Amino acid sequence: MDVLISLVKIFLMIGFLMTLGVLLTWVERKQSALMQDRIGANRADIFGFRIMGLFHPLADAIKLLTKEDFIPPSGNRLVHTLAPFIAFTTAFVGFAVIPFGPPVHILGREIPLQVADLNIGILFVFVATGLSIYAIIFAGLSSDNKYGMLGAIRGAAQTISYEVSMGLAVIALLMVFGSLKLSEMALAQGGELFGILPRWGVFLQPLGFLIFFTAAVAETKRIPFDLPEGESEIVGFFVEYSGMKFGLFWLGEFVEIVVMSGLIATLYFGGWQVPYLTPAGFAFPGGGQIAVSSGLVIFLQVTAFVTKVAFFCWLQMLVRWTLPRLRFDQLMRLGWKGLLPLALLNILVTGIVILSLQG
Repeated sequence: MDVLISLVKIFLMIGFLMTLGVLLTWVERKQSALMQDRIGANRADIFGFRIMGLFHPLADAIKLLTKEDFIPPSGNRLVHTLAPFIAFTTAFVGFAVIPFGPPVHILGREIPLQVADLNIGILFVFVATGLSIYAIIFAGLSSDNKYGMLGAIRGAAQTISYEVSMGLAVIALLMVFGSLKLSEMALAQGGELFGILPRWGVFLQPLGFLIFFTAAVAETKRIPFDLPEGESEIVGFFVEYSGMKFGLFWLGEFVEIVVMSGLIATLYFGGWQVPYLTPAGFAFPGGGQIAVSSGLVIFLQVTAFVTKVAFFCWLQMLVRWTLPRLRFDQLMRLGWKGLLPLALLNILVTGIVILSLQG
């Protein structure tokens, strides 16, 4: 039974990530079109029905599947083939420890709504996302292309630089919640601050949230941090990729956006928590209460998590079509001379506050 439940949760996780990742390929084009006063993708149709261009992801898949799989004659065939699969797989694995709802009780069994509730959940996410750097390096090295190699070097330097600040931002949050388990961190964000504000991480660690969000955008290699893929300067670490191998890199990038959005929602915005919603229903600060059935409570909490993830996906798309690309020296300066000192200062201030409250 445990194996069956785990398989169902894995299937739901993969289905959620694939659906949202594919939809983001459409959202990016339509959102940019709206911001630039264009119509956007709307040509693909089935029997004359276009549905606002929603068939374009299907058309993209057909195009990528039918394209020639080209490998440079002087490249390494094995490593060249392995790189996109590493990028695609590591993007998925990190979501396994992110809770998308509270534990539910079915037939006397408590079932956590996450694939794996690890004691070192946040470390597992960092390890899984950090492994994506190998896909970048392998792609650049195996292509035997100087532009691909340049993109790989930029990607490796950028990933290492911003993961340091991201990790330090999370350390301050761990000092507050005292746990590495993402399920416990989401549970700890229930209740209110000062009787009004939700006890979310963003209110406990506002500077940490800004640092983490900035580093997360750099981790996904999106504008203004898309130097490894800068089409106007270089053509990226996957310059020698075509067909479905390029599609794996492309889809893996959008799945990584979803994973980072889920992590931001879990760490800083309560995860599945809904303000003033308890297992018995809504309990407002003024004393008002609204009774809600347990099934509806769980539905609202899961819906809240999905809504938060969708919001941060949209926000990253907004940033991508709003800000200009940084120069590489500006990107590295921001990471090492901007975010890193702020992250260390945030840890210092957090420690002082915690000791003061305990004293």
